[in-house]
Amino acid sequence: MRTIDLSPLYRSFIGSDHLAALVDAATRSEKQSTYPPYNIELLADDKYRITMAVAGFGKDDVSIEVQENSLQISGTKEEKSSEERKFLHKGISERSFERKFQLGDHVKVLAADLENGLLHIDLERVIPEAKKPRKIEIGSNLLENK
Repeated sequence: MRTIDLSPLYRSFIGSDHLAALVDAATRSEKQSTYPPYNIELLADDKYRITMAVAGFGKDDVSIEVQENSLQISGTKEEKSSEERKFLHKGISERSFERKFQLGDHVKVLAADLENGLLHIDLERVIPEAKKPRKIEIGSNLLENK
């Protein structure tokens, strides 16, 4: 496996050690399953939607959890005995799943909806006023204003 040298980033990004840690963790982690398939859509400048195909799962079968900057979506389905149903072809997977998304700073989950086998999760990046860019006038002393 190839390794990535992040030392050039340290010269131009100050205080971004967490970014390097995320990249390092992503390169070391095992490959995540492709089930269930999903889309990430940009709705507006700071609004996003994750749409996940969860055919056969109901609202009670799906769990959405946000912790710090991590979004975890999991689905559990009760296994029915094979004696009850006999398939000639089984193309719809009913297996349990877990998918994790790493959220950027200040990204909040707004809503979730399950309709026609598609799980929609709306997100928005809300940057606090203190974090927004501001113009600093030359000759002003920021310490005097505190």
